[in-house]
Amino acid sequence: MGENVIDIKLEGVAHGGEAFGWHEGKITFVAYAIPGERVRAEVVQDKKNWARAKLLEILEPSPDRVEPRCVHFGIGKCGGCHWQHISYRKQLELKREIVSEQLRRIGHIEDPPVEAVEQVGPPWNYRNNARFSVTRDGSIGFRKGQSHEVVRIDECHLLHPRINELLRSFELSWPNLRGVKIRHGVNTDEDMVVIETDGKEQPEISVDLPISIVLQAGRDFVPLIGLPYIHEEVNGIRYRISAGSFFQSNTPGAERLVKLVEEFLEPKPGQTVLDGYAGVGLFSLPLVQSSGQVISIEENPWATEDLAQTAEEMGVDNLSLFEGPVEEVVRAMDQRVDAAVVDPPRSGMGKNVPGDLARLGVRNLVYVSCDPATMARDSGNLRSAGFELVRVRPLDMFPQTFHIESVSLWQRRG
Repeated sequence: MGENVIDIKLEGVAHGGEAFGWHEGKITFVAYAIPGERVRAEVVQDKKNWARAKLLEILEPSPDRVEPRCVHFGIGKCGGCHWQHISYRKQLELKREIVSEQLRRIGHIEDPPVEAVEQVGPPWNYRNNARFSVTRDGSIGFRKGQSHEVVRIDECHLLHPRINELLRSFELSWPNLRGVKIRHGVNTDEDMVVIETDGKEQPEISVDLPISIVLQAGRDFVPLIGLPYIHEEVNGIRYRISAGSFFQSNTPGAERLVKLVEEFLEPKPGQTVLDGYAGVGLFSLPLVQSSGQVISIEENPWATEDLAQTAEEMGVDNLSLFEGPVEEVVRAMDQRVDAAVVDPPRSGMGKNVPGDLARLGVRNLVYVSCDPATMARDSGNLRSAGFELVRVRPLDMFPQTFHIESVSLWQRRG
């Protein structure tokens, strides 16, 4: 073997999807491998305390290794998926292991109460939105892993069939084009395409489909065809979602998230519930039906407008909506709050938010997380504020990838 080629037995999986093992006393990460396998790999990064190696050959395959469905999957190819080579049953096991390990290692919780990962929908064709990069010749695709190079994609097995259909119908050739986003309302059959550009020059567009097309130049959104938003229905509520608003990419997963948040939070009539990082109101709008008062906080102006419009259409009169950073709004509040749900971005909660929620009287706190590492980091601030972790339910809203959604319940002592 060459100087940088090693023979290594892989023992576990890291947050980020790579399998890892130990070589000459140094932890070494290998993508596209599976814990339990022995592989031959080439070291491509060699740091003081860790190394990363490129898989060359599988010497002892795992019984959980399967044939990837997609021709674009693999080393040097599309970077959108990470685990198509692993059986779905094993993917669920690995995700529970990752959540538990992050809470132990980063959160310093010795025996975290992490439940089995719940499957919330089909493991394929589940994404209701996607962002594509554009090649110089106008082809649409995804970037290679660890690269800016674009891989042309004719079909993605994670996307809803409607998005694949729209993808194949595009012909794009425009010098200022940076990217394309497609969003599909799974339960409403509404579609929106967002064209990302470097300038505000409007292209000539011809379509024979009932679809909204929006031009995005920086933070400006200009409707070219149709309306600058679509709707999606979740558990009987019809949400408005603007081009600049976030919404969960897995519609069956969103439906399950809402039910699980209500189950964990146990809101009661007469209680005041706070929804931090509220977005378009995925949790706020169901909660107005089961609690006395809901306080929604959202920084994104498009999402705030979406939530306000949907609430008005529903005739809601027990929702107070604040536009601004959660950290600033909560710090300025002096109203008593009985319970709270937070769904922060991947960067996590502001460090002072748990303490301010405790000051307002919050007893039950539900934390919806899209990143177990930041949830584990935030757990230190939660525990310092008097909250104890009661349970964690991971949801597999992103099959074939290492990404993990989870819902955790925290209760305040005393």
